[in-house]
Amino acid sequence: MGREVDSPRPDGCERIAAAFRAAAGRAALMPYLLGGYPDLETSRACLVAAVEAGADLVELGIPFSDPLADGPVIHHAATLALERGVTPGDVLALATSVAERVPVVVMVYANVVFTRGPERFLDELRAAGVAGLIVPDLPFDEAAAVRAAADERGLALVPLCAPTTPDDRLRVLAAGARGFVYAVSLTGTTGERDALPPRLERFVARVRSLAPVPVAVGFGVSRPEQAARVAEIADGVIVGSRIVRAAGEGGADAVRTVVSELAAAVTAVRQTA
Repeated sequence: MGREVDSPRPDGCERIAAAFRAAAGRAALMPYLLGGYPDLETSRACLVAAVEAGADLVELGIPFSDPLADGPVIHHAATLALERGVTPGDVLALATSVAERVPVVVMVYANVVFTRGPERFLDELRAAGVAGLIVPDLPFDEAAAVRAAADERGLALVPLCAPTTPDDRLRVLAAGARGFVYAVSLTGTTGERDALPPRLERFVARVRSLAPVPVAVGFGVSRPEQAARVAEIADGVIVGSRIVRAAGEGGADAVRTVVSELAAAVTAVRQTA
């Protein structure tokens, strides 16, 4: 049964599409921050700093006790946030503080979604002004209920794919994608790496050839030169662990510095196609 949504809030999928279009010839920059780390007020200041420093979209993580896709930096941040009592509601309040300025895509693990129930949780996202969500441990084949609830509310359920995803599988993922496809650059967890995978260009080209929506690359991207390399081949650049580390080490000022450097690197790459 359909559900009427009476809020005039703009459609999240449309907001995400507009953010990629507004990047105008370059890749969109999407910093990831862990909500509530190192504390709620600093987290809010870091979000604002990231937006002011050049973020086109923001990915905001909800702390979870067993973040399977995340490496040690984000795992540590999530553990600390949980110890300090940060809740999903706290993180959505943080999202609201910048949601009018840039699209916010929440990264959340499936347990949080299903504990509340998909419809209730997605209502909360929409009320907070969130534009979309990423659920890394939600298998695509089991995502129908969440996808339907997200579509009903105009929220983008963003799928992930990896270099090991075969073409037939990738074709199915891409066809059901909303907002953008999250291309995981490597097989492993999030975290800073000395170098990006040598076959990244081939992987991203494969995803772009099948996806009807923009393709953003994350995992292992941390330095300006790495962001520039990704910006040459993808529609979006996602940087997580480096920014979360900056938030913990130096708060909003450090986040502003890191995002400014990344934004400059991405902006310097103008795409011709």
